[in-house]
This record gives sequence, structure tokens and C-alpha cells, in this order.
Amino acid sequence: MNASPIPPEFDRQMMLRCLELARQALGKTAPNPLVGSVVVQDDYNIVGEGFHPGAGQPHAEVFALRDAGEQAKGATVYVNLEPCNHYGRTPPCTEALIKAKVAKVVVGMIDPNPLVAGQGVERLKQAGIEVIVGVEQEACQQLNEGFIHRILHHQPLGIFKYAMTLDGKIATTTGHSAWITSPTARQQVHQLRVACDAVIVGGNTVRRDNPHLTTHNQGKPNPLRVVMSRKLDLPLEANLWDIKEANTLVFTTKDADPDCQEQLQKKGVEVVVLSPLTPKTVMTHLYERQFLSVLWECGGTLAASAIAEGAIQKIWAFIAPKIIGGKTAPSPVGDLGLTQMNQALTLERVRLYSIGSDYLIEGYL
Repeated sequence: MNASPIPPEFDRQMMLRCLELARQALGKTAPNPLVGSVVVQDDYNIVGEGFHPGAGQPHAEVFALRDAGEQAKGATVYVNLEPCNHYGRTPPCTEALIKAKVAKVVVGMIDPNPLVAGQGVERLKQAGIEVIVGVEQEACQQLNEGFIHRILHHQPLGIFKYAMTLDGKIATTTGHSAWITSPTARQQVHQLRVACDAVIVGGNTVRRDNPHLTTHNQGKPNPLRVVMSRKLDLPLEANLWDIKEANTLVFTTKDADPDCQEQLQKKGVEVVVLSPLTPKTVMTHLYERQFLSVLWECGGTLAASAIAEGAIQKIWAFIAPKIIGGKTAPSPVGDLGLTQMNQALTLERVRLYSIGSDYLIEGYL
């Protein structure tokens, strides 16, 4: 039995509602994707909704079907990611949809995970359910870009965020950097952190800025705060060592200061020795921790290494309409060894946003 035809505009509205539901679990689902689902009856009435709250818990479709109850029979189900067809920590969603006797499933995008990759759609079709794929596909891919990158490249999506003046400086010649952007832009950064599983800085940033690297009550959870420091020449009193609000992980080398290591561990900070200590080895470790998206909020030297090693794929550049000048004032990215303008790294899929008195340029390397 097929449901009566639904106009494409309604399909798009329902898919955007799926994305809205999915976003309620921002930063909480790793290594799983963000998924929302809506169940609609013939009269265009929503009879059930749900989203995936986190790994190990039921998937979005299961919550939506439970919400719909008996009304799921003969209904159209919307979901932003292809329903799974394999046993993981939870049973396959395809079987739940078939058992509920839904008439039609509208899918935002095919799951890039080889365990799913089209098999979910095939299983539903075999059971006589009508399937439509690719509604609001770009928006669906954007929401789960960290998940997609992790599946395809076996490392988390690296995002480099920085704030600079109009003349490209991230601090004055003395190193003073608070604050380049407006409170509105800084609030935006705190919201961006909610969607990331970790935030990385180098030792210099800890010494110079003493950051908190939290979401500042813009949402939960706080990301894991990560510091890369070869020698552990770090202040023993720093905001990052207070782990009541958020956990902190320090990556270092075997030659690091043992006293500092002991003091940090006493405060509840996790210390991990990596050999070699590089952006690439750090991203491998964070991949093994099941992370999807990692935010780099480091200075120019570490940023240049991370870009050169392929640890960064996306840029968030906040630009303030201010000029401070200074030949030795630092810029966001250190030396990449490029000597010709035609070697410059060009961003793709660039978007420009106006945020208060500042601008945000978002793009991909």
C-alpha cells in the first residue's frame, strides 16, 4: 500500500524538521551521527517524532515510531540519514520500520558507512516500502560532516578557528589579544564548541591567554580540552586544570618535566605521552577515542603544522574591523614554506556571515 502523493515542498519541510530534531543531540552522539525522524500520516499530520540521543541508545526512527504508536501503520517516515540494516549496539532500524508497516520512507542522504551504504534502502524496498532518497541532501551532509569525514578518512574532522584584525593580526606586538572580536562573535564561538568533541591549543596559548575553552553556558556538553606541550613548561595554576566544568587532556613527550606531569595528574588532568607528538598523531589518538569533530584554537606555529599535516579541513575565520599594525605582531598561521602566490591554499565552498560588528568566513581546504 502506498501513501497518497505528498508535494516535494512538504518533504523538504519535514526533512528540515528532522535536522532540527537531530541538532538537539549536538556534541553528544560521537561516534554516531546526528539523526532526527518524523512520522506523518496521509493528512499531513505529524504523528511521531524522535532523535538519536547518543551511542548505545535507540536510533531516531525507533523513538519516532514509538511516539507514533499504532498511527505509524501506512504512514510516511522522514529521516535525515539512511536507516541502518545491521546489528550494532542496537537492532537494525529497517526491521523496526517494516514491523511498524509504514508505507513510505523519505531519506535525506545515503549512509557513507560501508556497513549501511545503500543496504538499508534496498531492504526497505524488498519489503514493499516506497523509498525516496536525497531530500535536502546538502543540508543533511553539512550537519553530519564530522561523521562523514571520520568514516571516509579515519580521522576526526579538523576545524581551525581564529579571530584576527582587518590587517591579519591575532595579537599586538606585546602578545595582548583580549579581545579582538565583539561579545556577539565570542558567543558564536562558544556555540560552535558545543558541536565539537575536543578543542586543541598549544602550550603558548595556555601561558599567554589562560583560556577556559568551555561553551560558557551556551549549551552542553563542554568539549574535551586538549593541550599539546612537548616539555610541559606550563603554569601549575591555569583555568584548564580546573576539571569541575570540563575534562582536560595533555599530550606530551617522554622528555617532558616529570614534576609538572605529576602535579597535573594530581589535579585530575589526563596526561598522554605520544611519540612523536604531532598534530597527526594527536588526531589519530582522538579518532581512536571515537571523536567526530575537533576544533583547533591554537596559535600560528601549531596551526601551520596542523594544516601541513592534513589535520585541518575546515576554517572558521572571525574578522574584526580593526587595525593594529606591527611588523612582529603575530598572524593566525605560521610558516607553511610557501614562496609563490600560486602555492597559496585556496578555500572552497566559502560562506560569509555578518556577526555583530564582525564577519565570519567559513570554508574548506
